[in-house]
Amino acid sequence: MKRIFRALLNYFIKGLIVVVPIGAAIFLIYWAVSTLDNALNLSDILWTDSKGKPIYIPGLGIVNVLILILVAGILVTNVITEPIKRWFNRWINRLPIFKFLYSSIKDLTEAFVGEEKKFNEPVLVEVNEFGLKKIGFLVQKDLTKLNLPGEVAVYFPLSYSFAGQVVIVSADKVKPIDKSAAQMMKFVISGGVSGLD
Repeated sequence: MKRIFRALLNYFIKGLIVVVPIGAAIFLIYWAVSTLDNALNLSDILWTDSKGKPIYIPGLGIVNVLILILVAGILVTNVITEPIKRWFNRWINRLPIFKFLYSSIKDLTEAFVGEEKKFNEPVLVEVNEFGLKKIGFLVQKDLTKLNLPGEVAVYFPLSYSFAGQVVIVSADKVKPIDKSAAQMMKFVISGGVSGLD
């Protein structure tokens, strides 16, 4: 009886290892997509049935976002000129809180998908005299503008999160890692349990 119970428990644990990550990933994607779709779905405002009741069209919110992003990309690339961009930046500079949020989100977005990706240099940093090392991403190689010559800025992502912290360290404490940035980000965010290929 003990042997059967142990075998069932073993099967249950192995099933748990497979089902929980898949279920959590599907749930998070479904939650993000449905929340975005509900927030940006304009069908209930634009269309009503014969009784005057709003008609909800699933997926229209996501389509609205995709079209908005595509149109914005076309406009910024082909239509919006430098004077308009300067005017927009002057307008944003007059709104301190909005400027702070806008510039922070813009810089973070550009760090992942812009032409100059920022998290593309994984490094190993010696943190203390006992040999403790952390994996991070070199984001600034020259900090002389902060009166810190010979220092660099390293971003350390936190495990199981997209949050992290920027730490200033001596350049001689930083060693490049001969792996791709994507592999190292996955390794750190997974808490070190994702294998390195």
